[in-house]
Amino acid sequence: MATAPRTFTPLPQLSPAVADWVASVAGLTSPARIHWCDGSPEEIRHLRSELVAAGELHPLDPARFPGCDLYRSHPSDVARVEKVTFICTTKQEDAGPNNLWLAPAEGHARMRALFSGCMRGRTLYVVPYCMGPIDSPLARCGVEITDSAYVVLNMAIMTRMGRPALERIAGGETFVRGLHSTGELDPNRRYIMHFPEELAIESFGSGYGGNALLGKKCHALRIASWQARREGWLAEHMLIVGLESPAGEQHYIAAAFPSACGKTNLAMLIPPDSLKGWKVTTIGDDIAWLHPGPDGRLWAINPEAGYFGVVPGTNPSTNRNAYEMIRRDTLFTNVAVTADNQPWWEGLETGAPAIDWQNRPYDPINGAAAHPNSRFTVAATRNPAYSPHAEDPQGVPISAIVFGGRRRSVAPLVYEARDFTHGVLLGAGMASEQTAAAEGKVGVVRRDPMAMKPFCGYNFADYFGHWIGVGARLARPPRVYHVNWFRRDADGKFLWPGFGDNLRVLAWMLDRCNGRGGAAETPIGFVPRAGDLNLAGLELAPAALDALLAVDAAEWRKEAADIRSYLGEYGARMPAALLAELGKLEKGLGA
Repeated sequence: MATAPRTFTPLPQLSPAVADWVASVAGLTSPARIHWCDGSPEEIRHLRSELVAAGELHPLDPARFPGCDLYRSHPSDVARVEKVTFICTTKQEDAGPNNLWLAPAEGHARMRALFSGCMRGRTLYVVPYCMGPIDSPLARCGVEITDSAYVVLNMAIMTRMGRPALERIAGGETFVRGLHSTGELDPNRRYIMHFPEELAIESFGSGYGGNALLGKKCHALRIASWQARREGWLAEHMLIVGLESPAGEQHYIAAAFPSACGKTNLAMLIPPDSLKGWKVTTIGDDIAWLHPGPDGRLWAINPEAGYFGVVPGTNPSTNRNAYEMIRRDTLFTNVAVTADNQPWWEGLETGAPAIDWQNRPYDPINGAAAHPNSRFTVAATRNPAYSPHAEDPQGVPISAIVFGGRRRSVAPLVYEARDFTHGVLLGAGMASEQTAAAEGKVGVVRRDPMAMKPFCGYNFADYFGHWIGVGARLARPPRVYHVNWFRRDADGKFLWPGFGDNLRVLAWMLDRCNGRGGAAETPIGFVPRAGDLNLAGLELAPAALDALLAVDAAEWRKEAADIRSYLGEYGARMPAALLAELGKLEKGLGA
């Protein structure tokens, strides 16, 4: 594609290492053109106009949704595909039972056959990017090669993409190599390969977010988790939220939830009217990189520059900040459209779908109008609650780590670990009901440690040990909690209102961090008593509160047995300290 004349050093000359790699990939894939992405607004406008002209992007109503477009993916390409996602390490045990493994030589051979000649007639886009603030020593860089302009548009929103990232790489910084092609979008020719020992990713046959936006889950979690273990930090599937109390106390919380279980809502929480004086700001909604600081605390950055969030259920009542931010300059994927060309999804309080996510006239017989995993991509700066500290190069200090699962029973509304190592057990034993963000049967409960089951780039046993090791290095470790917003009564109704009222639980946590706030000690940890939570203005029956805070010993004995069985899958590599914590839990329960 044509580009504007340059008066500065052409991009390929900035980094010979990147240029050599691009030349090698071009020799393999045979593209018609090579385009080095500089990240300029002019470039983005040109790419957008090309996709609109090709019929791949559908501009939405410019008056009510200015700068917004709709992209429709192939019906077979709508979610992460864990069954074809591999970790390729020299030793299989380093990948662990939590990952599908291939030997690196086999992985490369399989992918080389797929990539051979795959870009004939297409443009090869070189996408240099930085994960994290461009001037942060905690940030890491990568380069994605792709034949998808849709991927480029997303990467421009989700990362610090373009010339500044390439300049940082040119300064000698190690970078992650990511090679992607949509191929023929054939599900039988679809693989996502990670080579952590080489800091490399290869993805073929998918154009969907987490499979194609290689800076996101592939780099920022699977590869970065390997880097983090080697370098002494943590790469986690966590939101980061800032909380300021009415008294002016400032805290930051990092929280892990499986996809589509409320992370974005919590990251953009709006205090209820009954909790005056609280302020909530967003650092990040999905990924956190956590580094031990010289002061003995854990410091966090959000490596992403945008949000790739689940759309269904988003409305002014559930998440006003998200609803407002996606009304401008947003790339929607797989939503429906109204008769007057506005985006529509299940959970909206107004409008009606006319065209479904597959570009068919809407008919309920065909299922949901918007795909359950339909997405929005939008710059983080569009969030009305965007934190002024989101770009701080040193990150923000973390007071508390929160693990959350979607459980109908067993787990109470909230409980606190006795110490950091016990907190690792809370995360290691976390379980949640399956959601639409990944392939599989919705509603099935699966063990999902730290919400990292699909994303940890190495053996979970080593990962748990690394967590314990990081905690041991902290003079002032964060407190660790587990929450469950999704507990139900016998009729299947949610016991807790959730959304903004979750601040009541977070407020109790922060009281605990400040040496205030009461709790009852139980075998599973510290659980608030009814009077320990601020429930002012909340209509909640005493019986419902009792059920929310209940710890049933019989249920927990079964839970502990299930956790032991799960951890046993990792054999002798499982840290003795974690098994000792589990033994304490079992003893307390009378198991």
